[in-house]
Amino acid sequence: MPYLLSSVVCSVLVSVLLKLMQRRGIDTAQGITWNYLAASLLCFSLLDPPLASLASPHAPWPALALLAVLLPGIFLALSASVRAAGIVRTDIAQRMSLVLSLLAAFLWFGEQANAQRLTGLALGLLAIVLLVLRPRDASAKAERGWTGWALPLLVLIGYASVDVLLKHIAAAGTPFAASLQVAFVAAFVVMMGVQLVRHARGGPALTLPALGTGLLLGALNFCNILFYVKAHRALPDNPAVVFSTMNIGVVLLGTLAGTLLFRERLSRMNMLAIPLAIMAISLIAGAMPR
Repeated sequence: MPYLLSSVVCSVLVSVLLKLMQRRGIDTAQGITWNYLAASLLCFSLLDPPLASLASPHAPWPALALLAVLLPGIFLALSASVRAAGIVRTDIAQRMSLVLSLLAAFLWFGEQANAQRLTGLALGLLAIVLLVLRPRDASAKAERGWTGWALPLLVLIGYASVDVLLKHIAAAGTPFAASLQVAFVAAFVVMMGVQLVRHARGGPALTLPALGTGLLLGALNFCNILFYVKAHRALPDNPAVVFSTMNIGVVLLGTLAGTLLFRERLSRMNMLAIPLAIMAISLIAGAMPR
């Protein structure tokens, strides 16, 4: 349980740190760049990825290359969603990506649908609809435009796409740690290239505050993954407990962080999405094979 709680806290702290960076005027794109440097170093030192497995002729390099581009793109979308829609709606959207992942599992990976899973899927889809509805009385400028609903939806689709890619990579026999290492390093290279292009076009220079917060962001990002993996290893006979506790925990703690720390306002429809999301997660987790 300590591993699970640590993973939940790290996941929510990623969103909180992004929000604080935005409030203090720290360039989040630079922070996300350094985040991948920290994550790749931690992955190499703590997970000891079997990189020799990537020399196999069956290594899924196209999927790994796509993952390397998708990861930073989704992180940028996450940052923008935290700014425009808030932590609560962004974290719920991130966790509701499991609904689209489950749908993909039915369609492409041959998983069997049953009544419980289909009910969870239906509740999850309803929660997504309620989640992206913007508050009628919102006064924040970002909430008046399309970003208030489009960015959480983009986060949801993006994380579901990452999950599908990881399943495809795992099906090809590539060890998780090795694929993670390649993705982190390649994402850092991509984002550093973006920073160089920005600077060449007159954009902001690299700064120490962005470096420091970016490294902290990367540590939180990696620890979220590390503790989640450790939780599964500590509870090998209870994958549903790990899955549901992680996702429900992030929804609840993200809601508390957004509403109490940053005074985020939600419409009644948005609020209704929270218990629906929790019920959807519980049903999907309960239908997991034991």
